[in-house]
Amino acid sequence: MVPHSAVPDRSLTRLRIAITAFFALDGFVFAGWVVRIPAVKHQTGASAGALGLALLGVSAGAVVTMMLTGRLCRRFGSHPVSVACAALLSLSVVLPPLAHSVTVLGLVLLLFGAAYGGANVAMNSAAVDLVAALRRPVMPGFHAAYSLGGMLGAGLGGLVAGYLSPSRHLFAIAVVGLLVTGVAGRALLREAAPVPPERLRGDASAGRRPADTRARGLVVVFGLIALCTAYGEGALADWGALHLEQDLDARPGTAALGYSCFALAMTIGRLSGTALLERLGRTRTLVLGGTTASLGMLLGSLAPSVWAVLLGFAVTGLGLANIFPVALDRAGALAGASGVAVASTLGYGGLLLGPPAIGFMADSYSLPTALTSVAALAAAAALIGFATRRAAVE
Repeated sequence: MVPHSAVPDRSLTRLRIAITAFFALDGFVFAGWVVRIPAVKHQTGASAGALGLALLGVSAGAVVTMMLTGRLCRRFGSHPVSVACAALLSLSVVLPPLAHSVTVLGLVLLLFGAAYGGANVAMNSAAVDLVAALRRPVMPGFHAAYSLGGMLGAGLGGLVAGYLSPSRHLFAIAVVGLLVTGVAGRALLREAAPVPPERLRGDASAGRRPADTRARGLVVVFGLIALCTAYGEGALADWGALHLEQDLDARPGTAALGYSCFALAMTIGRLSGTALLERLGRTRTLVLGGTTASLGMLLGSLAPSVWAVLLGFAVTGLGLANIFPVALDRAGALAGASGVAVASTLGYGGLLLGPPAIGFMADSYSLPTALTSVAALAAAAALIGFATRRAAVE
């Protein structure tokens, strides 16, 4: 798809709505799957370590796809690639409940992960183009839509957990996903990717110059920050409900509230993200967010009460809310699309590699102990952000 030389304001608004819908769908579908993980674990008879190994299929599929999605976006455009990946994600979510062994579960999660990874890279690429055209730090708003979708998906999952089997529940999610993809995808395909204003002023090479060594190093740093914080999001998504059920004897519906609290707090934090960034700047936002998330996760992993754990999950979500979007934004500002690709791959690697890592640590120690690694990495993100405050331009 060849970009317009100029994009009217109404076109930008339509693009913003369509991309927001895809981010919300992504969170909705993923949350629908994660709240049914305890049921699928029981169905397959998997141990914590075996389940962690099966979840590695999501990671492997996503990492492989992320390496290819950037090329596909450059060749075909981020808009059609976003639509194709969202459709595949919606279709593949019906497969995990059909698995009755850990091996089969790992294979179907490989496909699910491939669709999930591709959708995330393509949608973020589309969002970065739009943010550059709007010239405002609105990236947290798109990630707020993802969190809102996750909250709705987890909340509905908790409501229907006692009434619908995982198969029927995830089939309904697939239908919703295909409907949203059809409606929002039509709008997305009608509009070309916007051109950043600096290119319109004649700097045709803007955003395409290779980054120098210092910039490449900083891109990796922001990728590591994204990895540290996304690790926590993936861990809570896949293990939060199980921690509440297994370690605190919570009912399935109450356990599903854990991810809902996390997603709601993250949504609130991201909805206020633009104002927070304008007031505090990126470095302070990173440091404050990482510190808050670390303290919240210590409460969420070690507290003996269900309600204290839910509070800890919420505080963690509030702390992590804007760190990932800020990391992607800074990487893009430093090195253009290649910077976004590196940071998003590292970041989503943390999102998808966290759950299996938690599983292996839970087998060796305990699940609460394993979840404290989320607090440790959130603190590491805050320290990295503070250490690079002079190198990162506010």
